[in-house]
Amino acid sequence: MEKLFYTIGEVAAELGEQTSLVRFWSNTFSKFIKPSRNAKGNRLFTKEDLQTFKRLHYLIKDKGLTMEGAARTLKDERASVDREMKVIDSLKSIRERLVEVKKSL
Repeated sequence: MEKLFYTIGEVAAELGEQTSLVRFWSNTFSKFIKPSRNAKGNRLFTKEDLQTFKRLHYLIKDKGLTMEGAARTLKDERASVDREMKVIDSLKSIRERLVEVKKSL
């Protein structure tokens, strides 16, 4: 069963980043990320929010875009970003398999 909501800590762990960065991006990119709040006031992110964080991480950390550039790209070219991310994920998966094969030799 898939989770409906992710805490800020779970999002940070998924990205390999600090919770402060997730909080900053949540505030900065409020046009794209709209967290719910629980009774304590903690942010709860949906699966779509998590995907948006992954897109941001790719655009800012991997491609080196500025935050403004990342926002513009998310707005205008979301489909191409998703395709690029899928290709990179596939390549990483292939690399991991090859490393496992090399270790077993």
